[in-house]
Amino acid sequence: MTASPLRKLGSSDLEVFPLSLGGNVFGWTADESQSFAVLDGYAAAGGNFLDTADSYSAWVDGNSGGESETVIGKWVAARGNRDDLVIATKVSQHPDFPGLTATNIKAAADASLQRLGTDHIDLYYTHFDKTEVPVEEIIGALDELVKAGKVRAIGASNISAARLAESLAFSDREGLARYVALQPQYNLVSRDTYEGELQAVAAREGLAAVPYYALASGFLTGKYRPGATVDSPRAAAGAGKHLDTERGQKVLAALDDIAEAHTVPVATVALAWLASRPTVAAPIASARTAAQLPALLGVAELVLTEEEAARLTEASA
Repeated sequence: MTASPLRKLGSSDLEVFPLSLGGNVFGWTADESQSFAVLDGYAAAGGNFLDTADSYSAWVDGNSGGESETVIGKWVAARGNRDDLVIATKVSQHPDFPGLTATNIKAAADASLQRLGTDHIDLYYTHFDKTEVPVEEIIGALDELVKAGKVRAIGASNISAARLAESLAFSDREGLARYVALQPQYNLVSRDTYEGELQAVAAREGLAAVPYYALASGFLTGKYRPGATVDSPRAAAGAGKHLDTERGQKVLAALDDIAEAHTVPVATVALAWLASRPTVAAPIASARTAAQLPALLGVAELVLTEEEAARLTEASA
């Protein structure tokens, strides 16, 4: 597969592959050797944009958080390819480093750097906004990390349009580091969280969107159909809620037709629609095995016609 041109990430100097590889499965449903195989396959296809968080995967019995960063750090050390990558991680949810106080942000960043085995994080997100902390404190701490060379660019995830606008205004007023990316939940069957005020702020302020749950917990792979057996309880809960809705059925029908016309998997079409949306730089999707990668990587080459994109937009309205 030929790598497609990289996309500029907002106003930063970061250039990223049009699919961000989700690291939530590393050290959880993908063990170290599986994770290495997935990372190798992604890099071989020209992929350079890794997404993780310091809290992945603290929710698993026996894990304490940081497992994903540790796996990525070991892989980077083994492959010697740090300069080829854009590594994004997040702060606020690690059990040992909860919240967004200035002290915590700086301590959590140092812990992430150690696990990743690197001297800088390319893109550092606030994972969940904490409205009890003033934006001045959050941006001030992130700016210190940028000035110290520990972070190249900053982003926000799970934040309201009002808090995002307030943060950007403060950065501009004080001449401090400014968010360049936004990580919202956004996909063909979950459009309401992002489209509207949040997307308007991103468009006006030049932020790049890097959507998570891009495949709606697997529903948009087409794997889950009415009457089908779902092998994963987590996927059944996430994907199952869309199965019996009118919107879900319309979206699957449109995806099936377009996937057949291009001879590509359904997931590739769902990601291509997302990648074509205003402000979106790269959807995030994860793979437990290397065999799951081609359907995701296809987004780098599939260009939907205007009619196809419009049909999906209408079906998902």
